[in-house]
Amino acid sequence: MAQHGFIRDKLDLKMLELYLLAHAAGPIAPETLTDLVRRHEGVNYFEFTEATAELVKTGHLTQTEEGYLITDKGRTNSAACESSLPYSVRRRCAQDLAPINAAFRRNAQIRGEKRSNADGSVTTQMTLADDTGNLLTIELLCPSEEQADRLIAGFRAKPEQVYNDVLEALSVGREEEKL
Repeated sequence: MAQHGFIRDKLDLKMLELYLLAHAAGPIAPETLTDLVRRHEGVNYFEFTEATAELVKTGHLTQTEEGYLITDKGRTNSAACESSLPYSVRRRCAQDLAPINAAFRRNAQIRGEKRSNADGSVTTQMTLADDTGNLLTIELLCPSEEQADRLIAGFRAKPEQVYNDVLEALSVGREEEKL
């Protein structure tokens, strides 16, 4: 490996990967992890992929359909080595992970589920929450699974607009009553 930057050997690379995944709010896609690690000087792509494979083999990481997740073993080792990472590296990791973790939090607040009914119809339940709890739950009956998927996708794309439209529709009736 190159002798500049923080990354000097495979152990440094593994510590960086474990640190990133320990501070991620969810699974990190392989290409995203590659991008996050490659932002640091001294990272060789081939050594990175080899280090990642070794971390999976030793049980520090697991790979799911969504991406890499840190295991309890990896989290324990990351915590033990965290102080070995320079402050500048930890700060850079926090900056790099901020938008990724924000997206994880947002996705956790917007849920869409579907349930098949005995008559062949599908019931969708779409929920919008914030840090304090549930803001809105809508349950709709759909004639097909395709329509349920479209409704859930539309809700996920614009949950705030749906919320505001529902509030406006419900509030308009009250305003008209006052006149």
